[in-house]
Amino acid sequence: MSWILILGFALAVFFLLMFFLSRFVNHMKQEQNLQIESFKESLIDKDNPVGLTGEELEKMKQQQAEAQAHLREVISKIPVIQKDGKFQLDMDAVRKQKEQAAVTNGSARQND
Repeated sequence: MSWILILGFALAVFFLLMFFLSRFVNHMKQEQNLQIESFKESLIDKDNPVGLTGEELEKMKQQQAEAQAHLREVISKIPVIQKDGKFQLDMDAVRKQKEQAAVTNGSARQND
């Protein structure tokens, strides 16, 4: 029976403190002319994390798409082989590409 009295007293004190806290917060909001934003408004938009305008956001997305396409193109030109389950640079193919580039550059210089 005594624990019910203690629980009742604790709940009464808790709700009394919550009441005083809410009154204090309302008083401070009025006193300092504050507006508390809701949590939902403060969440970051995953499509626009830096808050760009619509036109700037579309321009940024276009630039990123072009950069990704260029990067994909450049990476696809790198010769790789799979050795022991790992991808490694194919040095023979790199040497062949360098030799071909030297030959084509040499022939271009001779034509000049």
